[in-house]
Amino acid sequence: MTALMTTVWSWLKDYPMLALAIWFQVALAVFALVLMPFDKRQILGVNPWVKPLKFDLSVAIFLVTMAGVLSGLQGLDRARWWIGAGMGVVMGLENCVISLQSLRGVRSHMNFSTPLNTHLFWSMAALIAINTGLVAVTLGLVSFNRTLWPPAVAWGVRLGLAALLAGSLEGLLIVSKGGHTVGAADGLPGLPFVNWSREHGDLRVAHFFALHALQAFPFLGWLLSRTSLPVWPQIAVTCAGAAIYLGAVWLLFRQAMAGRPVLN
Repeated sequence: MTALMTTVWSWLKDYPMLALAIWFQVALAVFALVLMPFDKRQILGVNPWVKPLKFDLSVAIFLVTMAGVLSGLQGLDRARWWIGAGMGVVMGLENCVISLQSLRGVRSHMNFSTPLNTHLFWSMAALIAINTGLVAVTLGLVSFNRTLWPPAVAWGVRLGLAALLAGSLEGLLIVSKGGHTVGAADGLPGLPFVNWSREHGDLRVAHFFALHALQAFPFLGWLLSRTSLPVWPQIAVTCAGAAIYLGAVWLLFRQAMAGRPVLN
């Protein structure tokens, strides 16, 4: 654990805005945890602070991962600083809106019930679009510039960023459908904490695993880089593992689109 924290601090030392954003996400998560036991309201059948907590934790993990990604690039100091700062600001603002809507006791996503709720939802959509653009720029930089990582890790980062972009496209599908449940309206009973539907298809399952490929693929590459395998087999196994993972994500997506729950 100490070695991990030392590594994270080394990633963040050149990105004060990104470090501040991560601590802000942690503070929002603590805020949600403190309020959760005392708030008896429900939004779509769930405590209003469950969703902010999930988003706060997910974004904190994403920002820590991006600090590692940016730290692995050689040169490009100004570009890396702006990418990190931009991601920290837009994701912080998005989660502020989610927490605000929970405080108001209303749905944050796909909520067009009033002009205010509509404007807040589309503001979140704009913030996510900016972040997705920054991820795409980062993928370009990682793909066409030298990095400090072992080759297997570098390929894991590239594939993880690409998977995250694909997962973002699924987010557009969820918005276009007006909800994440296939075969029923959102808000029915779901699995603990994640609240994925127990009776119908749920697009959030594949969305979740696609987004977090950014942690899974580089970690696989890192594990392989610590073995005695030659470099090219390390890269090949990393790519094969990513292909299997993405195949499973595709099956989860098809299962949801067919209206079948993740556990059936």
